[in-house]
Amino acid sequence: MPAYKRILLKLSGEALMGDDAYGINRATIVRMVREVQEVTALGVEVAVVIGGGNIFRGVAGGSVGMDRATADYMGMLATVMNALALADTMQREGLTARVMSAIAIEQVVESYVRPKALQYLEEGKVVVFAAGTGNPFFTTDTAAALRGAEIGAEIMLKATKVDGVYTADPKKDPAATRYHSLTFDEAIARNLQVLDATAFALCRDQNLPIKVFSIFKPGALKRVVLGEDEGTLVHV
Repeated sequence: MPAYKRILLKLSGEALMGDDAYGINRATIVRMVREVQEVTALGVEVAVVIGGGNIFRGVAGGSVGMDRATADYMGMLATVMNALALADTMQREGLTARVMSAIAIEQVVESYVRPKALQYLEEGKVVVFAAGTGNPFFTTDTAAALRGAEIGAEIMLKATKVDGVYTADPKKDPAATRYHSLTFDEAIARNLQVLDATAFALCRDQNLPIKVFSIFKPGALKRVVLGEDEGTLVHV
C-alpha cells in the first residue's frame, strides 16, 4: 500500500543529462519515466517540477554580465524544453502526461491553472509543471514547494544524486552518515542545505514534508512512496 496518495516530484535538469556534459540523455530520461510509471501503477497521483540546469542556468557561467531577470527567464524556458521532453517520453512509455507552464506559450504548452491541474491529477494523468514560478529570482525548488502546496501534495520528493541528507559530504568524508529523518528546525540548526531558503521556509510554513532521495538508485522512488526507509525525511 502506498504511503501517499499525491506526490510532488522535483527533478533537476542536471539529472536528465546522465553522463553527458549537457542536454538530455535518452536512456536516462526513459529510465526516470519508468520509475514514475511504477509509482502511478500503485494508484499514486504524480506531479513533477523540472529544472533547466542541463540547458541553461541563470546563475551560472553562461549568464555572466547578463541581467539577472533576463537570465532567469532563459532558465525558465529551458525548463519548458525539459518538460516537453519528459512528457513526450511519458506518452511513449504509456503514461498520459500534461505540461502546464507558468509562462504563457499557448502554441506549445497550456498555461498553469490550478483547478485544471487538480482535475488532471484526479484523472490519473501525470502533470509536469514548467517555467518555475513564472517569476525571476525564484528557483525551481521554490516552484516545487509552491506547486506542492497548491495541489495539496502530501509530500515533496526532491530527487538528487545523493541518497539522502548526510552529516557531511559522503564523497569527501567516508565517515558521513545518512539522516533517516530530521525536523525542519534541526535542518536549520545544523545548516543542512536541503533546499534553498525560500523553498525550505515555504515547506515548513505549509507543513509540507520533504523527502530527499537518489533518482539514480533503481526502485528508490517506489520505495519512498511505499514508505520504506529510503532517503531522508524532513518534517515539522
